[in-house]
Amino acid sequence: MKVAFTACLVMAVAPMATANPLPAPVQDSDYAPIRLDEAELGQLLFYDPILSGNREVSCATCHHPSFGTSDGLSLGLGDGGRGLGRARVVDPANMPEQRIPRNAPALFNLGAEEFTVLFHDGRIALDPTKPGGMRTPLGQDMVSGFSSLLSAQTMFPVLSPDEMAGHYSENDIAKAVRQGILTGPGGAWDIISDRVADIPAYADAFIATYDHINTPDMIRFTDISDAIAAFMAFEWRSDASPFDAVLRGAATLPEPAATGQGLFYGDAGCASCHSGPFLTDHQFHAMGAAQIGPGKAARFEDHVRDEGRFRVTGDLSDLYAFRTPSLRNVALTAPYGHAGAYAELRAFVVAHLDPVAALERYTLDQAILPPFETDDLRAKATFPAIAAAVSAPPVTLSDAEIDALIAFLDALTDPTMIEGRLGIPDHVPSGLPVAR
Repeated sequence: MKVAFTACLVMAVAPMATANPLPAPVQDSDYAPIRLDEAELGQLLFYDPILSGNREVSCATCHHPSFGTSDGLSLGLGDGGRGLGRARVVDPANMPEQRIPRNAPALFNLGAEEFTVLFHDGRIALDPTKPGGMRTPLGQDMVSGFSSLLSAQTMFPVLSPDEMAGHYSENDIAKAVRQGILTGPGGAWDIISDRVADIPAYADAFIATYDHINTPDMIRFTDISDAIAAFMAFEWRSDASPFDAVLRGAATLPEPAATGQGLFYGDAGCASCHSGPFLTDHQFHAMGAAQIGPGKAARFEDHVRDEGRFRVTGDLSDLYAFRTPSLRNVALTAPYGHAGAYAELRAFVVAHLDPVAALERYTLDQAILPPFETDDLRAKATFPAIAAAVSAPPVTLSDAEIDALIAFLDALTDPTMIEGRLGIPDHVPSGLPVAR
């Protein structure tokens, strides 16, 4: 059987008559330097719910090593959820307003220097023409003081009512966010940093780690985020997969992964989008991934569509375009797509054989969604527009060739990333429960 294939999570935009060269192997110089003491402090903060409005959600709730640094769900439940991964359910005592609108992205290799744009829509990016050297829709004053782009991206989840802040008057952080008081005295960041500084173990650790901090009251949110970024960069640097051994000339892949590698860098054209050592071009492509859930929109807008990169640029050519994800450890990071519409990697690949037909036959049972009182396929009305935005021509592959590609994608799994380097701490200084 032959089937038409159109890419972008796994395939690229056109057949290739000749093979693309393999990328150069990953080197230490590809990454920003990391201080272990800073990473160890960041590890505690990453797993500590003290940073969330209601003290119930940590970074690890939605980015857990057990789920490939994601959460194992198509669309997660942040504040207002209980449990972890597929066992997470709505808390009837603290009902969330909606699911998190997009799938939780993986965190692998974000400390590499080439990651200059983050999130599915690229709403935060390095930009030397801007004050602070970064571009963000929250305003340029919001990026002052962060040591890196990876550090600055932490501002989004802690300020999101659906993710970590909580809603309206549930807590002091949520109230500040609702009032638009984010920075400065009494702002949401100030409240978070005061919470951390009030814990003696954290105060001592910050003073020991950073030369510019001499007393607890000198701890700022940017210091907290810098430590978390150092942890993520250290913990999930991933360059020890079987494919890395190939790039270093130390091995070849067994069959059928070797055939899959040939297809990936040859006639299937995958490497046109998934290029470079981290298998991403860091660009944005409209590839027809199904939209489910509430969608990403302003509070006053219709919450059924997610227009992707267009929400950032306002350029009509960016409608329904999303960032090319890195494929490192992709076998660990299910579900797939910006809205996590597909629970299985092979199903996601098969859907790209013909995105238009896949959208027409899509059913919600292909996703992983905790029960919630909402119609998660309200966005199906946008499927024709999503399909119309796809411009990539089809690629014809047999079932055996698809199997070979899946085998190659499995070869991108780094076994050291199953648990991470520092792992999950036994406890955190706040005394709050650690996500396990």
